[in-house]
Amino acid sequence: MANTAQARKRVRQAEKARQRNMMHRSKVRTFIKNTEKAIESGDKAQAQEAFQKAVPVIDSMVNKGILHQNKAARQKSRLNARIRGLS
Repeated sequence: MANTAQARKRVRQAEKARQRNMMHRSKVRTFIKNTEKAIESGDKAQAQEAFQKAVPVIDSMVNKGILHQNKAARQKSRLNARIRGLS
């Protein structure tokens, strides 16, 4: 357990940051899941629209440090490739 005032404050700050990061990660997952559902439905227009909504959210999470830049690029690339694969 934290013994000093500084350590107690760091525990409080870390918990706030953890909660905030969980919220942001959940938001990204939701947008990706919505895009994947649209791809599964086979509707290319709907999938493209969902992808266009997901990209700025993914990019903003990179800027916040929630996602690594390479992981974000990989996710966007894979989603886009699956959308292009729809006919």
